Amino acid sequence: MGNLKPLEIVLIIAVILLLFGAKKLPDMARSLGKSARILKSEAKAMKKDDEPTVATTDAAADPAAQQAARTIQAAPGDVTSSRPVSEAKPTTQS
Repeated sequence: MGNLKPLEIVLIIAVILLLFGAKKLPDMARSLGKSARILKSEAKAMKKDDEPTVATTDAAADPAAQQAARTIQAAPGDVTSSRPVSEAKPTTQS
């Protein structure tokens, strides 16, 4: 990318404007920014999930709390697609 001359950069920008139009570019940039924010928040959530947690005796005794901790969500705030994690069942193979 360091080998591009200023004229080549202007030509690339002109082609992009011709392909997508000036009205679509702000919407595309906005959606790209929104996607980047979602990706960043999901990465933070994954890092937070990897941190070891200290379980208290109250949480260990409460089965409802254990069930709530084992729920997977597809997207932040999307409760329609969340489902409980199924435990792996041993299978017999011959």
